[in-house]
Amino acid sequence: MITLKIDRLISIIMILLERDKVSASKLAEMFEVTPRTIFRDIDSINQAGIPIVTYPGVRGGIGIMEQYKVEKRLFTVSDITALLTGLGSIHSTMSSEEILNAMAKVKGLIPEEQVREIELKSGQIVIDHAPWLGNKILKLNLNDIKTAMDRCRLVSFSYSNQEGTQSKRQVEPYRLVLKDSNWYLQGYCISRRDFRIFRLSRITALEVLEETFTPREFDPKPLHPPGQQVITLTLQIDSSLRDLMLELCGEENVVPCGNHKFTVYFPFTENDFGYNMLLRMGDKCECLGPPHVRAELVRRIKGLLAVYEEE
Repeated sequence: MITLKIDRLISIIMILLERDKVSASKLAEMFEVTPRTIFRDIDSINQAGIPIVTYPGVRGGIGIMEQYKVEKRLFTVSDITALLTGLGSIHSTMSSEEILNAMAKVKGLIPEEQVREIELKSGQIVIDHAPWLGNKILKLNLNDIKTAMDRCRLVSFSYSNQEGTQSKRQVEPYRLVLKDSNWYLQGYCISRRDFRIFRLSRITALEVLEETFTPREFDPKPLHPPGQQVITLTLQIDSSLRDLMLELCGEENVVPCGNHKFTVYFPFTENDFGYNMLLRMGDKCECLGPPHVRAELVRRIKGLLAVYEEE
């Protein structure tokens, strides 16, 4: 808690050095704390020898004496907008005090006459990784793993493989990766004595241990298992799936073929994930080829039908 307060105090000082004055309510909003906490922070800054000035009234606020300030304009409007967009995308899934402090510092770099312009520009692109419903534990796990990585501490958790078999793991965490809307942890598994990739949605009972580790030489591996090659499918889709296919394949691979239908050249990996993705599209998507993929889809559909036809 002491470290977090010091980080916040430094962030407040940087903001006040850049601005003529800022209201306590605005600072409280930046750091997601109460105005009372901000006033306590300001008192601590003043006691540390940095001359604080308060301006009363509706247009008042908190500032640092002009004689104490140093002029500095290191970033352009485009630089600050890009920084805020990137930090905001991380904050959507990870409630980190570090990220909040970084966002507050970046906002403090904005010249007062350009505040409105940058607020509008940074709001033009919003990257929100938080699920509509989804796994409510995911955000907590992300925060805990990030803490463990920062402090070089082991994590333990129960992990479920594709078949649903549970195993207890202790892992040295090295990297979090967001790929195709799924989060993955790359780390060194103590029991397997090798680096492994863990999908966070299959992790339960995660705990950050007191035991620390000395970081190993880490060479990030690709997330897709080796040996699984990508092939191109020819799909015929309904117009309702056009937007999805444009995101997945690009406009050059989505061709109108009449009658509100489109031909799609679709990159595909032959595993459960790939087949389940096609099946989720239901009768709005038909695989025209290659023949062996079409045959496998038919087999899986018959298997699903058999489940519901059982008496």
